[in-house]
Amino acid sequence: MKSTLYVEYQEKQMDEKDLVAKAKKIWTDGGKKVSELTSLQLYVKPEENMAYCVFNDDVKGEFSLD
Repeated sequence: MKSTLYVEYQEKQMDEKDLVAKAKKIWTDGGKKVSELTSLQLYVKPEENMAYCVFNDDVKGEFSLD
């Protein structure tokens, strides 16, 4: 089964692939390799224009939806 998740809010649209790519960039910008990433949880809060991440169950990050 193929699935795609879209988040739409106030005429903005992001899909799951874009959100995951932004989160991975935060991970690698922190000096870590993508191969070290074993789990990723994303929490999208459109009303705050933010996404919050938890990497490997304990490292936190966040990014703007812009």
